[in-house]
Amino acid sequence: MDGFDAAVDMKPTGLMPSQAEKGFILYKGLRLLLRAAMLIFFRRIEVVGLENVPEEGPTLFCANHSNSMLDPVMITAFSGRIVHFAAADILFENPILRFLLRILGAVPIRRRQDHGGDGQDNKDSFAALYGVLREGRSMGIFPEGLSHDDPHLAELKTGPARLALGAASDHTQETVRIVPCGFYYTDPRRFRSLVLLQFGEPIEMTPERIAEHAEEPRETVRSVTDDLEMSIRGLTVNAEDWDTVRVIDGIRRMYQPERIRLVERMELSRRFNDRYPEVKDDPAVLILAERVRAYQDALYLLGLRDRDVQRGLPMGELVWRTMSYGLLFLLYLPLAIVGSPLHAPLGVLLKLGGTRFSPRKDTIAATKLLGGFFLILILYGMVTAAAFWFWDLPTALATLVLLPLSGWSFIHVVSRGRTLTRLYSTAAGMLLMRRQI
Repeated sequence: MDGFDAAVDMKPTGLMPSQAEKGFILYKGLRLLLRAAMLIFFRRIEVVGLENVPEEGPTLFCANHSNSMLDPVMITAFSGRIVHFAAADILFENPILRFLLRILGAVPIRRRQDHGGDGQDNKDSFAALYGVLREGRSMGIFPEGLSHDDPHLAELKTGPARLALGAASDHTQETVRIVPCGFYYTDPRRFRSLVLLQFGEPIEMTPERIAEHAEEPRETVRSVTDDLEMSIRGLTVNAEDWDTVRVIDGIRRMYQPERIRLVERMELSRRFNDRYPEVKDDPAVLILAERVRAYQDALYLLGLRDRDVQRGLPMGELVWRTMSYGLLFLLYLPLAIVGSPLHAPLGVLLKLGGTRFSPRKDTIAATKLLGGFFLILILYGMVTAAAFWFWDLPTALATLVLLPLSGWSFIHVVSRGRTLTRLYSTAAGMLLMRRQI
């Protein structure tokens, strides 16, 4: 627990930096690196509801858990608070993960399913978690327990409610708040996809709730858990199965107006999925669902998207997009060529290895991001060291600046190249397959 204490105790002790200050500096530095990595991995990240995050005071962030280690990284990077997460103790067996988790102030928790059903001894861990809240800091926990790739919210555990009520009942001077969070990934496993993070209205451990907890602890814990579940459901999309998700998403895409924001897109999906179970057996709805499935299958076979069929592709737009994308392509190309011998093999390795070496589907994105993060640091360090060894310090510093610029340019060149390729394949398809369209 030394890493935990070092990362969260920020009181200066003298002129020389204390171990606590060093831990705080490491935390801030790692958070910046993780934020940069997320902004590279995802094409767009929208964060909504930051006004609901208390600037200070005991705060418990609770979110749905669909993307393994990326979920806590997102909250760490974008909540604006120093957040300490509970983590399975088996993660601390890996020396690299142990180093990072201790910097981030993670608290190891012994889970029954990780140890063959043996009993847990988490007294010290829960004491540390209570301590985070009692001292006015913030922590994060996922009430579903395990990360999963199901299209619906799993049953919430009562741990967050017990932690919040326990800390609030134990003479905490400030109000303890639970901040519900919702993640919406357009494609959790895909590089350069979109993600929405929403922070909901805090659930306060009021004096009335604390008094109720003293009289009826089980009922109060259940009540807080129910409120939390309702809040998270309002910030996420839940469906019975993936076929339902696919059909409802097709209806949502045809229904929604153009240039819709990601948060509005998520809200439409949520409303459609919430209502669908009540009307799914209606004959008209059954017919509509089958038509949407057939339409989606036809789009897939033709290699087209909804907007291609709905709007067509006017010649003026084709020329304009070719010129604008082509210009950006040429601007990034020189730096991309310089770094391509390093970044191209790395990209192929991460694409193949992310799926091959991930234990579960919900860990693919985390494997890609963390693998790329460490490999980039190692490769950049090796190339910079080689430049210093064979030349001099100014060359090494120039290399250190040039490498990330070339990597960023390489990503944009690949992205623009794919866009231009798809643009012309779509135009050709719409020209040659007018009858099918």
